[in-house]
Amino acid sequence: MKGILSRYRDPKLAKRVVERIRDLARDVPKIRIMHVCGTHEWTITHWGIRSLLPENVEIRAGPGCPVCITPASDIDSMIKLAKDGINILTYGDMSRAKGSRMISLEDCRADGGKVKIVYSFTDALKIAKSNPSEEYIFFSAGFETTAPIVAYSILKGLPENLKIFSVHRFVPPAVGLIAESEDLAIDAFINPGHASTISGMKAYKQYFDKTRKPMVFAGFEPLDVLLAIYMVLRQIRERSPKMENEYRRSVTWEGNLNAQKCMKDVFELKNGYWRGVAVIPDSFMDLSERFSGVDARKAYGLDIGGGDHFPTEARCAEVIKGLIDPPECPLYMKECTPATPIGPAMVGVEGTCRIWAQHKITGKGFRCFSGVCRMG
Repeated sequence: MKGILSRYRDPKLAKRVVERIRDLARDVPKIRIMHVCGTHEWTITHWGIRSLLPENVEIRAGPGCPVCITPASDIDSMIKLAKDGINILTYGDMSRAKGSRMISLEDCRADGGKVKIVYSFTDALKIAKSNPSEEYIFFSAGFETTAPIVAYSILKGLPENLKIFSVHRFVPPAVGLIAESEDLAIDAFINPGHASTISGMKAYKQYFDKTRKPMVFAGFEPLDVLLAIYMVLRQIRERSPKMENEYRRSVTWEGNLNAQKCMKDVFELKNGYWRGVAVIPDSFMDLSERFSGVDARKAYGLDIGGGDHFPTEARCAEVIKGLIDPPECPLYMKECTPATPIGPAMVGVEGTCRIWAQHKITGKGFRCFSGVCRMG
């Protein structure tokens, strides 16, 4: 496997693909391509892929960070319960995301709230089993990549003292909404690799059929992304939009049927708010009535979250939707840094602002959509 992956970082192969991208770009108008995956953004930023592209080819980062799009009111609900003495189990980056009052679970813990960081859902299960006299809630975030293990565990049976607060989101409807948006004016998509491994390419077909915008499913190595860009441009030049699979070593048309069955048995797709984006139909994975006994929303009378609640002057929503680059936000790398994050896009490990900040992209000179970036 190591030998196979090394080919996807081969500089000679990458150079050849870049040359072909440049050749194709001469025959197409200005093109805006969006991805919706934080790992894709890391690859693009870390390997400087934007700097290799022709001026008429733009790559924008969309809402590919589950922490970034979790509604502030859902964070508020977890903070309230933690203050009331209920143990909240959450991932590290989610603990730093701020709710509507600009308070995070991390702040709550510092103030005496019962919050514990876990690295996986398996950790949450172990903690609950080891402390049967305590009540626990798992703040269950993520896309369809992380939802199956939660669903599988619910089907097997959870410890009686553990409940689930689902904020899981399903990616394909978000791609569909963006594809139809005239404001965003996206011409084509690089679809996520991990999430699509679960959902399969077929989950995107209805959105492709409606918009006829090129969609390429891509892996996470630099050559994966470059090949995906090449495939998009080839479709546009040939005026033959389609769904193509660059990531054949993982993504299939049907996807992971066992994982899909687990999710279908446990969750119901409902309208769900994506922070900074919109209410997106059939994108919120809510626990079905069959599993109301483990549903923290029902047990504690919690509403389904909604509303942005971003800090004054912050342009988080525009970053999350790919309308602007992080340096265009007046708080970026000033008040809002990885050490002192204010907006959710600086908190989530897959957030665009955090990725750009880690790579020290701060102002003019670095090739990006806005033209206001440089390496600092």
